Amino acid sequence: MSANPARVSNENTAVPNDLESWWMPFTANRQFKANPRLLVGAKDMHYTTHDGRQVIDGSAGLWCVNAGHCRKPIVEAIQKQAAEMDFAPTFQMGHPKAFEFASRLAHLAPGDLNHVFFANSGSEAVDTALKIAIAYHRARGEGARTRLIGRERGYHGVGFGGISVGGIVSNRKVFGPLLAGVDHLPHTHSLKDMAFSKGQPDWGTHLADDLERIVTLHDASTIAAVIVEPVAGSTGVLIPPKGYLQKLRQICDKHGILLIFDEVITGFGRTGAAFGAETFGVIPDMMTTAKGLTNAAVPAAAVFTRKHVHDAFMSGPENMIELFHGYTYSAHALACAAGIATLDLYRDEGIFENAKALAPYWEDAVHSLKGVKNVIDLRNIGIMAGIEMAPREDGAGKRGYEVFVKAYEKGLMARLTGDTIALSPPLILTRKHIDDIFGILKDAIQSVN
Repeated sequence: MSANPARVSNENTAVPNDLESWWMPFTANRQFKANPRLLVGAKDMHYTTHDGRQVIDGSAGLWCVNAGHCRKPIVEAIQKQAAEMDFAPTFQMGHPKAFEFASRLAHLAPGDLNHVFFANSGSEAVDTALKIAIAYHRARGEGARTRLIGRERGYHGVGFGGISVGGIVSNRKVFGPLLAGVDHLPHTHSLKDMAFSKGQPDWGTHLADDLERIVTLHDASTIAAVIVEPVAGSTGVLIPPKGYLQKLRQICDKHGILLIFDEVITGFGRTGAAFGAETFGVIPDMMTTAKGLTNAAVPAAAVFTRKHVHDAFMSGPENMIELFHGYTYSAHALACAAGIATLDLYRDEGIFENAKALAPYWEDAVHSLKGVKNVIDLRNIGIMAGIEMAPREDGAGKRGYEVFVKAYEKGLMARLTGDTIALSPPLILTRKHIDDIFGILKDAIQSVN
């Protein structure tokens, strides 16, 4: 126990007088604690800061609060479930809301992605999908298919499986050799050929052909799966070139390789449809989701699998466990209650439809920043965007960080990745919110030397 435990100064403030105990994730801890940015409340499109300011949530928390903050139906569903049954085991047991939630999700998913395996985070969902992929081939008598193919600049969470198939250097370099038998496709971004594209770039379809090179190198008989994000979010919102995902699907089908879409960010309305798979017209064999699954009110994740993947495990004696995998909190009762209420909100308020309708206005707002000093690229799809700025001579990422802080001070919380500001606000936004977001961001960019 710390010799100086954190305490709350009084009941009317959430400012602790000791910041040392919490080792914060993906944060420059010493820099942050010297000048902390604390959030103490949230409602709909805004956060409340510890000093009483209202800031627009330009990133839906961490790409996850798609229906807006502290929505009453979700809050009440969680409260009711906590009072009724706080926890139920899901190993050899079940509870009704888990089955209801899975059924609702299967009905929402495209194609025959009609089976759902629950986890608790995007990282767990990815590791689950990778394990299912390898076990699937073994169940079919192709146990040599163990190799996994990711992509440069890809983000698939922070588990060992996820960082192995992921392609962000800082997430990988200090953790040893990672999983064996992993290869990577090239990323899909080229400033020279794609800068300031609106929606999907025309250039880059050919980059999918590199999968054929990888297949030739390793032989298809050794490859279990390819995993990509339909839109690479955490690396700076990289939009797939036209025809790129379709070509990956064709090559995977040709060689009997499973295709996994990591839709942790793109799932639940972010691209203007329920899933990126619908937006881009490509059905993967598996799909990982989290974040917007429960509007982030309770941590949860779901792996969708197509019928042929699920059914490959349903053989042998019926009394035998088909997949030796799961988590204590898989299909947690509170998460399922939150998830069902979230799906109701998405449906009843037409939240996905709102995102689709506003996408053209959003695109115009994004590209209104063209010509602003130091902006070198603008990328958009649905209600997400990447605003890339030229790195400063004194170090990459410094300009981006200053813009991030300035925007926060002016009333906008955005997402920072290097010198790119990523935007993905709650999907309940209006044109007025879009105007405010880009007005503040433009001021912030222009205020940084």
